[in-house]
Amino acid sequence: MARFGVTPGKEDELAARMARCGLLEADLEESFVCASGPGGQKVNRTATAVRLLHRPTGLEVKTQAARSQALNRFYARRRLCELIEARTLGADSPEAKRAARLRKQKDRRRRRHAGGAEL
Repeated sequence: MARFGVTPGKEDELAARMARCGLLEADLEESFVCASGPGGQKVNRTATAVRLLHRPTGLEVKTQAARSQALNRFYARRRLCELIEARTLGADSPEAKRAARLRKQKDRRRRRHAGGAEL
């Protein structure tokens, strides 16, 4: 049975990533809070946003990306893995590599457009 409302493959992938990062479910403090933003009365009544606290590191994540609590639980754990990887791996983390690649693309676009403006 799925715990997070995602495919079993994604759930297994998350479990493996958490194991690589050294994240244990016992170390996580999970609480559910009301989401904010558009949605009116329904948003005020349901607690779909998820707040995760990793006690050993003190890292805290709050996610309200999806409308369902189960998906937000998945996204919060995934984001926590990203933060821990960035902290431990530094420039070698997937998040840092992705940011460097995007920065390169933006620089390339900026140079291309700046060259055309000089004419």
